[in-house]
Amino acid sequence: MGEFTIKMPDVGEGVAEAELVEWHVKAGDPVMEDMVVAAVMTDKATVEIPSPVTGTVVWLGGEVGDTIAVKAPLLRIETAEDGGEPKVVSPATESVVQAPKPSAPAGQATIASPDAASTPPKAIGGLAGRPSERSLSGPVEKPLASPSVRLFAREHGVDLRQVASSGPAGRILREDIEQFLARGALPLSTQPGLARKTATEEIKLTGLRRRIAEKMSLSASRIPHITYVEEIDMTALEELRGTMNRDRKPEQAKLTVLPFLMRALVRAVSEQPDVNATFDDDAGIVTRHGAVHVGVAAQTPSGLVVPVVRHAEARGIWDCAGEIARLAQAARTGTATRDELSGSTITISSLGALGGIVSTPVINHPEVAIIGVNKIAVRPVWDGTQFVPRKMMNLSSSFDHRIVDGSDAATFIQRIRVLLETPALIFIES
Repeated sequence: MGEFTIKMPDVGEGVAEAELVEWHVKAGDPVMEDMVVAAVMTDKATVEIPSPVTGTVVWLGGEVGDTIAVKAPLLRIETAEDGGEPKVVSPATESVVQAPKPSAPAGQATIASPDAASTPPKAIGGLAGRPSERSLSGPVEKPLASPSVRLFAREHGVDLRQVASSGPAGRILREDIEQFLARGALPLSTQPGLARKTATEEIKLTGLRRRIAEKMSLSASRIPHITYVEEIDMTALEELRGTMNRDRKPEQAKLTVLPFLMRALVRAVSEQPDVNATFDDDAGIVTRHGAVHVGVAAQTPSGLVVPVVRHAEARGIWDCAGEIARLAQAARTGTATRDELSGSTITISSLGALGGIVSTPVINHPEVAIIGVNKIAVRPVWDGTQFVPRKMMNLSSSFDHRIVDGSDAATFIQRIRVLLETPALIFIES
């Protein structure tokens, strides 16, 4: 018998450690070559780690939520090979990092490898690999599935414990879920009565959710926020947007309000560069940025992420729309890269129809401003002689009061208001 030790690989330049966000195996489980055994996260990017050998897991190097240093032992696998000293899989000699694969488009199954298709499910932890053979009255093992497959299941409301697996060692594949949905299968449930509920559940913050908590705590504890709210008459812009969408080319992304706001923001920061800045509060240095890298806060099933539209100052309306759509899709499917999720100089936060009337957005540290977009609603507006229906939207924007004074914040938003209420100005070169 031999033994392989898989070490935490180098998951990115300058990264010294990564958070363990998911185990796909436990001690005693059989594994096969190329089977994903763990998932780690750094800078909001999740990386799957496959096994380079076939064997049995004999030791795990941490629990979910632990931070593990690069090159530290991650897990050990006992193999059928004979040998003396235990073998070590090192990032320097053998790649053990597999980047997350993009999810297949809706209605299209992911093509499994020949090995995955021909290998029957195996029993894991004493339970048969197919859910139909498990006892629902006893303890149920956590189903084996990659992060992208778990995301796909959550998006479709599928309990993985009810899905028959066809992958190696009982691992559930995307096509297993698609077949489950195609059969019209529904999760097992019981109709609850009117009874008191006394159960509690403790959930450890791990992965992206822990990153979000740390980021929000940092922003709230270090940045004295000032929030400024102004209402915008969006009637003319909505008419223009509707016309442009009707005439758009097939390859062009549909225009939302965000590309117009992005272009208005670019014009406004050219007049007030202090708003398009980052602040190193430890060093006491404000860095003004000529480039306008706009972060667009996006809600995903895993939590809040901020993909970045780089060099918005060099993009037109349609280019901004296409890049926003591309990044939003990458964020939803968990395929956005580290570079696409970092480096913003100012952020836009929008919840669309759920935006409410007013919000108090939290600044994305170390930036000094965030533009909060609220919902558009028809309201009666007095035009001097009568009330007329207008499409109104509030901007609820926050600023770092150490860097941006209240009057400068108001001037900045008022400039954006003028541009959005007279959208032709957005297209006129200054």
